[in-house]
Amino acid sequence: MLTFRGVRTVLTGSLAGLLPTTKPAARLGAAVGLSLVTLGLILSAAYADGAFVGGCVGQRTSLNCAGHWGEWSDPYVRKIPEPADDAERQRSAERDRKWEARCHPQIAQDRFGVPRYLYSARGCEFGIIE
Repeated sequence: MLTFRGVRTVLTGSLAGLLPTTKPAARLGAAVGLSLVTLGLILSAAYADGAFVGGCVGQRTSLNCAGHWGEWSDPYVRKIPEPADDAERQRSAERDRKWEARCHPQIAQDRFGVPRYLYSARGCEFGIIE
């Protein structure tokens, strides 16, 4: 947590002649500095394969900023590798046809209005064919 109480200590050091010593000026300086750092992170995120999520919350005498950088992805989506060759692609298509012929998947809304898959055989939600 960043508070402005430590600003007085910093300002009495070697930077005392360069920076203003009033609380409003220190607050403004801290806000501008944090805004520039945040802007820099956001602009650098535009060129990287990831995302920055963050923000600041403050009151008169304190300011709290937090951020998180990470790879952008949906945690509920599982990435399945594509088939490597034509033979594997044909086996995958045949497996899908067998599964659809056995399970007959349908989408229906439950009592809360959420779309759900319904199957005609047991184990189809796990990909079982036989």
